[in-house]
Order: sequence, then structure tokens, then C-alpha cells
Amino acid sequence: MSKVCVFFAEGYEEIEALTVVDLLRRVGIETQMVSVTGDKQVTSSHKVPVIMDALLADVNFDEVDMIVLPGGMPGTKNLENCAELMAQVDAFVQAGKYVAAICAAPSILGHRGILQGRKACCYPEYEEELTGAEVTRNSVEIAGNVITSRGMGCAIDFSLAIVSVYKGQNAAEELAEKVVYSR
Repeated sequence: MSKVCVFFAEGYEEIEALTVVDLLRRVGIETQMVSVTGDKQVTSSHKVPVIMDALLADVNFDEVDMIVLPGGMPGTKNLENCAELMAQVDAFVQAGKYVAAICAAPSILGHRGILQGRKACCYPEYEEELTGAEVTRNSVEIAGNVITSRGMGCAIDFSLAIVSVYKGQNAAEELAEKVVYSR
């Protein structure tokens, strides 16, 4: 069974983070909400507190198939400032495991050199930070083991792309239909 961890830092964008959790859990993908703050309650950029499943220190990354980085400010900066998480992002990419980022968070991947020669997208204000990427305006890009997306309005497309990786395109289309989402 696949396991996805969505990482939360103070100031995350709640729609980008929680849409992934919701839709993946609907199709039976084990999805864990993980705090990088040392506290199980993490507050979003719009002051919405959410209780996490685990702390970063609790995660056995050998059992994780994908790291998801939601955007939001200052959440993106707070994720990028978490050295332990960034070491795992680098290790995942090197090992061919999936890393997904939405909104401002793909800038983290750009800063780390992960997007070199890949198609990628992000929130328009951060496109210059996608170092080495072929920047697109698509709602989602899947480039090998890296998935990027543009922002809150693309959160369902982003989540469905993740579903398609683990459950196939048909499952993603069935889920879209179940939640009354038109592409």
C-alpha cells in the first residue's frame, strides 16, 4: 500500500494541504498529516488550527512513498527552513521517490536544483524561482517523480494527479466524478 505524507508548517495554505489529504484518503491511499513544528497543532496562514497525525520526528521515511509540500506564506518558507525535511526531499528525489509541491512550494524545489530540465509550474509570483525548469502555466505538471501545481484553485487537479500516480487515471477520473468535479 502507498503512503503519502503531507507536511505542515505554520502558515500553510489550508485548501492546498487538506484537499490532498481528503481526496487521497477517499480512495484508500494512506495519507499522514505531519507537523514540522514540534507541536501537533499547526495553524494555517488564515488562522485555522489543525491537529496533525504525527510529528516529523515520528516519521519513518523508509515507509513513505511521497512527500507533499503545500504552499502558503509563511508556510513555504517555514518548510524550506526545516533542514531535516529538506534532507528527505533531496533523498527522495535522488532515490526516484515522489515529491509533490503546490503554489509557492515548488520554489523550494527550484532552490534545491531539483527542477533542472523538468517541466514545472507554481504560483505566478514564484515562477522565477523555478531554477532550470521549463515553466508552464498548466494547472499540474508531472515530470518524472516530481509533481508541481500552481495554487489553491488547482488543488483538486493536484490531488487527482497524485491519485493517478498510485491508483491510475481511471481511479482519478472516478474520484473527480464522485466529488462532482469537472476538469
